[in-house]
Amino acid sequence: MQTILNDFYTLQSYEQAENGSYTAYISLNKDHEIFKGHFPGNPVTPGVCMMQIVKELSEEITGLPLFLKTASNIKFMAIINPFETPDLKLQLDITQTDGDVKVKNTTFFGGTIALKMSVNYQKLTS
Repeated sequence: MQTILNDFYTLQSYEQAENGSYTAYISLNKDHEIFKGHFPGNPVTPGVCMMQIVKELSEEITGLPLFLKTASNIKFMAIINPFETPDLKLQLDITQTDGDVKVKNTTFFGGTIALKMSVNYQKLTS
């Protein structure tokens, strides 16, 4: 898997449920450079990084290079502090049609929902 986040997180595992959805477990690297600037003394996981993680996990699961086409219904519902809650669970409902991959994501830490979003990716062709 190619990542642009360079050691920002580690994919611990993922599994496919009977209904076809996926659950991925990741751990954030609390020592990553991003957290030194976002924000000093009060680290917060940037929303754009969470969106990139969903893209990279979708690429890992589908085996396809993807490009963000549209995003809707993005709701950041809780702050993800990598020192307090580095372990995240991401539920991914992935549907592939023609040249698109649609993903509905819910991200949790513990029992708290941190992020909900729906995105459409386009399959990249070489």
